[in-house]
This record gives sequence, C-alpha cells and structure tokens, in this order.
Amino acid sequence: MRVVDLKIEDVAFGGKGVAREQGKAVFVPYTIDGELVSAEVVREKKQFAEAELVEVKQGSPNRVAPQCPYFGRCGGCAYQHISYEHQLAIKWRQVRDALQRIGKLRDVPMRPIVSSPSHYAYRNRITVHAQDSVIGFFRRDSHQLIDIKRCPISREEVNRALAELREQKRVRDGHYTLRTTSEPRVFSQVNDDVAYALRNLIVDLIPPNQELLIDAYCGAGFFAKALRDKFERVIGIDWDRFAIAAARENAIAKETYIAGDVEDVEAAVSAAFASGDVQPRALGTSAATTIIVDPPATGLSAPVRQAIADLAPETLIYVSCNPPTLARDLGHLHEKFAIESVTTLDMFPQTAEIEVVAHLRAMPAK
Repeated sequence: MRVVDLKIEDVAFGGKGVAREQGKAVFVPYTIDGELVSAEVVREKKQFAEAELVEVKQGSPNRVAPQCPYFGRCGGCAYQHISYEHQLAIKWRQVRDALQRIGKLRDVPMRPIVSSPSHYAYRNRITVHAQDSVIGFFRRDSHQLIDIKRCPISREEVNRALAELREQKRVRDGHYTLRTTSEPRVFSQVNDDVAYALRNLIVDLIPPNQELLIDAYCGAGFFAKALRDKFERVIGIDWDRFAIAAARENAIAKETYIAGDVEDVEAAVSAAFASGDVQPRALGTSAATTIIVDPPATGLSAPVRQAIADLAPETLIYVSCNPPTLARDLGHLHEKFAIESVTTLDMFPQTAEIEVVAHLRAMPAK
C-alpha cells in the first residue's frame, strides 16, 4: 500500500471525493471538494483507484464535526462531515452532472434543490440487524455489524424502539424494522416532511380537469390519492399486493388499483376500463393522459420505457431515487418527450442518497 497526496476536485454520486493522480481518478471517502489530503491507496484498478483518508492537510470551510459517534465506521451516512448547505450543493450538482454525462442532456431546466426541514432526527424507520448479540448496522463496505445504541438521523420514536429491542434478554439473529407507527408494512418514504413536499410538488405540476392518471409503481396510492380530484379516472399499478390492498381500502369510484406487472401497463389499463363504466377514450390519447412512474433504483426497464412511448401521455412525471438510472432513462425518453423541469429533493440528509422529480411533456408529432 502507498500513501499519496491529493487535491479533491469533486464529490461523486455515492459520496466519495474524487482526485486525480497521473490522470487516474482516485476515490477517497469522507473528503470535500477543494481539500488537500493524504490517502492510502487500498485498491488499484486500470481506470481508477480507491483510497482511505489518512490526513486532511488543508480542510474545506464546509467541513463540520459529525454528530454521530459511529460516523466513518457505519455504512449509512456519508456526509456528516459536510455542512448542510454544501451537502445540498453537492447533490444538486451530482444530478446535473449525471444528466449531462449519462443522459447526454444539455441545458436541462433544473430547479433549486428542496431541502429537508430536519437535518437530523428525520427517519421514520430503520432496519437493524442482529447477530451473535450484536444489534446495529453494517460497517461501510462490509458485512460486519457495528453495535448501535442510537441513530442520530432517526426520530426519537425509532430510537426508543431500538432501545426496547436492545433491552430484550435475548434477541434472535435476523433483521428488525423499527418504525414510528404501526401502519401497514408497505413502502413509504423515510422523511415525512420531504415526502409531503414531493407530493405537493407533483400536485402543483399537474393542472386541474384532466382525464386519466396512470400511477405506475403506485404503492399504497400516495401520489394518486392526492391527485384524484384533478382526474376523471385514476389507475394505479404495483406488483406489491399488500400495497394495492392498502390503496383499495379508501378508494373512491374513480380509482382502480391493480396488482400486476408495470411492464404490461397497457393491458392493465385496458382491463381497468373494461371493468368499469368509463370508456377507454383516453387510452393512448396524449391530450388526456398523465403517467407517474416511481421505479426502484434500477430505473425503468426497456419494456416499460416502450410502454410509456406507446401510451404517449401528454404529461410524464418521473420520480427517481437514483440519478444515474434516471439520466439513462431520460436519455431514451428525450426522443419523444421534452423535459420541462428537474427538481432535486434532499429526502436523506447526511447520506449520499438523492431523490429527483423530472417533469416531461410529449413533443408534437412530426
């Protein structure tokens, strides 16, 4: 192993600082753009190298003291050493750079980033792991557990649940999801304040008096139910039958929720129309349809992208938790859709995770 002196030029998506040594990129965690550091190279590849921070020789004015005693060992947080305002600047820049580098998109209309009201104590749930009487999180880049007594980015109710778990005389090995409430175990965002800001943003993007909303990856209907007053018909699709059951519980007549494969969205929508008293006049009519997609980190598969292109909605709202796959998908969709705006939201302060909403409109047929 060798120790090198480096100047950190940027912070890459994922949270590691990026330096150059003889033209090769070197990734160093827990560093900030502009810093001069010494680092030990621990992995050397043909195109890049990875290193561990040894010393900050000239620190950034944006460097702050972490609030968690486990920071630097726990794999959950990557940015506690960075002031919150600079975290926001880094995340906004990472989204812009991904769109340019991966999506080959230029002059994207990017809105200011939406910050989180709470920089700590915002998570409404965590999943801890128990093994051989150790209860906590995995170390960074490891399957070794760190014993965790308290998580500063989690809400007090979650930390109380963690304390109660730790007080049990015997905790069986396994995974334990600790929550602020006992609501149904379906997917929901971990930061309530930013989740509602995200939903309100989407509501504001869509004008009233619309015909058909297709909410793909709809979960329990978080977006669909906030938008249903703007549409004549709402159809939600998700593979999770428990989420669909939750969505159906308080659905009104105009709402239909289908447990199915999003890749077969057109068949699902046709089936929904066939089961109701609304004629499928909106299906495939761009002036009538809005689609919301909120896929997992892997983004949209090629069949889903094709299904969206075939349905030709006037409006497409793409919610993403992974800027690189968002950029890839927008690069494909850009042939038929114009990007109206891209908004970054800080759903996960202190971590390298990013939430993004892209608002697209169908381009006129040539």
